[in-house]
Amino acid sequence: MIDTPFESSESWVAYLSAAEIPVLRHTAEALNGVREQAETANGRVLSALILKDPLMTLRVLNFIESRRRLRQSTDITTIERALMMAGIGPFFDEIDGAPLIEDTLKNHPQALLGLLKVIGRARRASHWAREWAVFRHDLDVDEITVATLLRYDAEMLMWCFAPTLALKVKHAQEADRTLRTSIAQKDVYGLTLNELGLALAHAWHLPQLITTLLDPSQANDPRVRNVALACDLARHSANGWNDAALPDDYTAICELLHINQETLMRKLGLDAQGQPIKT
Repeated sequence: MIDTPFESSESWVAYLSAAEIPVLRHTAEALNGVREQAETANGRVLSALILKDPLMTLRVLNFIESRRRLRQSTDITTIERALMMAGIGPFFDEIDGAPLIEDTLKNHPQALLGLLKVIGRARRASHWAREWAVFRHDLDVDEITVATLLRYDAEMLMWCFAPTLALKVKHAQEADRTLRTSIAQKDVYGLTLNELGLALAHAWHLPQLITTLLDPSQANDPRVRNVALACDLARHSANGWNDAALPDDYTAICELLHINQETLMRKLGLDAQGQPIKT
C-alpha cells in the first residue's frame, strides 16, 4: 500500500504495472461456477460476467496483450474476441488464484466502499455508452463498452493500492464542493487520474483503438465523446440528479445523439424536471 505519492508519473506507472490486479469476489465465484464446463463454456456468457467487473476486464486485456505481442497478431479490442483468441482453458488458468478486492482492502473498509462506488459508476457509464453507441449505429459497440469501463481503471487502482491517498481526495472534495476533481487529484497524487490512466494504457500496450477512446485530446471524435459523456453523466448523477453539472451534460449528449432533451430524458428514465420516474 502506498501512503505517500510518487514524485513522477513514471514511478506511478511502474508501480501499478507491477501490481497484481484484484477482482471482485462475486466475479471469481461466478467464473468458478462456469469452470467445470470450461470446454463447452460460451464465450458470450463469460464475456458478460467479465464485463460486470472493470478490473477483471483489465486483467483479461493485459493477459491477451502479453500473448498477442508474442504472436505479433492484430489488436484484440473486445472481451469475447480475447477469449476466442486465448482459448477458454488458458483464460481460466490465468485467473486462477487472482487476488480478491475484498481481501486486498479488508483493513480499509472506507476504501472498499469507495472502490465499490467507482465500480458502480463504471457499470452505469458503460451501460449508457453502449446504448448511445447502438443508437448512433457505431461499428462496434463492444469496443465502446470496454473503453468506458477502462476509463475508470486509474481511479480503481488508487483505491486498491493507495487507499489513504484516495480517501484524501474524497475528503478534500467533500470539504469543498467547488473543488475541481482534477485539482484535488493533482494536489494529492501529483497528477490527474486521466493522465495516469492514459499513461497506463500506453505502458500496458492496450489496443490503439482503446487508447484513442481514452484520450481526451481526441475529444472531437464522436466515439471518444460517447465514452467521455457517459462517464461525465455517471460521475455527476452519482451526486444526485440535481447536480449543477447535469444540464451541460444533457446539452452535450443531445448534440452527440442529435435528439432533443425530452427524448433524452425519456431514454434516461427521467421526468421533465430531470428526476427518476418512479415505477
